[in-house]
Amino acid sequence: MSAIRVPEPVGVLLVEDDAVIRRSVQLALERYGYEVDVTGDGLDGLEAFRAGAHDVLILDVMLPGLDGIGLCRRIREESLTPVLMMSARGDALDVVAGLEAGADDYVVKPVDIPVLVARIRSLLRRATFHRAPAPEPAPDGRVTDVPDLPTGPAASSESPTAASSPDLLVFGGLTVDLRGLEVHLDGRPVPLTPTELRLLLAFAENPGAVLDRRRLLRDVWDYGWEGDTRVVDLCVVRLRKKIGAGRIETVRGFGYKLVRG
Repeated sequence: MSAIRVPEPVGVLLVEDDAVIRRSVQLALERYGYEVDVTGDGLDGLEAFRAGAHDVLILDVMLPGLDGIGLCRRIREESLTPVLMMSARGDALDVVAGLEAGADDYVVKPVDIPVLVARIRSLLRRATFHRAPAPEPAPDGRVTDVPDLPTGPAASSESPTAASSPDLLVFGGLTVDLRGLEVHLDGRPVPLTPTELRLLLAFAENPGAVLDRRRLLRDVWDYGWEGDTRVVDLCVVRLRKKIGAGRIETVRGFGYKLVRG
């Protein structure tokens, strides 16, 4: 009889300087089955992040040693692990700074635990949106069904093309592999966070179509409630920096679209 496979617990790193909040959030998340490491200092949080393998990072904005914004920036230099910021005030500047630093989402303190858990689950769904399994080698040792990056005329076309696979879209120098979940710009891989990748895929699967912010909140952030559209705007800004500012066009009063050419 084979043993029952128990899913590994999700590892969360919580960096919060308020001892009462830190302990209450830790206990609440542990009741939901998460494994929670905690620290109350930004520099200690950076060490804990580097020392452990965590699935989600929850960072307070106001931290001693190294504030949450600086900590998020340092983490983003090394990792694409999902980051959720916590702000005591819900101040617009805190929110914008956190999202610009690379955070995927934020919550406002005092924290509503069911909302926090919903946000964590949403981040995990995005983070598990990884590459498809590598194809099996053929009997002669060759690997099949791997689309090559386009070169020559196909690579310079501004209209999306199927190239060598219906799952490979080409927008000029930008190549989006829908099957392998890989993005290349002028032949070089583009490192995207799970949220940025989901956002780009939403655009790539609807080339030329205007996607409004509410739809993107639903499809990319998995919001089943009214969310803050600033997370969309700031993620679009970050994505533009990585794939080119002219690739995503703002349609004022409506939303955004991926430029066909």
